[in-house]
Amino acid sequence: MDRVFIEGLQIECVIGIYDWERKIRQPVVLDIEMAFDNTRPAATDAIEDTLDYKAVSKRLIQFVSESSFGLVETLAERCAAIITGEFGVEHVRLKLSKPGAVRGARSVGVIIERSRQP
Repeated sequence: MDRVFIEGLQIECVIGIYDWERKIRQPVVLDIEMAFDNTRPAATDAIEDTLDYKAVSKRLIQFVSESSFGLVETLAERCAAIITGEFGVEHVRLKLSKPGAVRGARSVGVIIERSRQP
């Protein structure tokens, strides 16, 4: 299966379990790989036949920027559900990073893989 990807999508949101984290906005970074058969768009050269990564990005920016979760695990799960549920993606691999969350580490976070439910 082909993959459509979005790499390094940085979005500000409320994320974290500590009181001080609930009062500020912090960046999270999404790296996303979405399974999609690209043979049809390659043959037609038509945008309507593609998995529109701009539409996916805009939807995730809207959702994440308005969200307020304690755990990156929860946020990652909800993002994966949007991608599979709203965009008909059969399988998604999503890496959600929280830069600067741990001293000495560039970033921490989770990587999840989810498939669309029939």
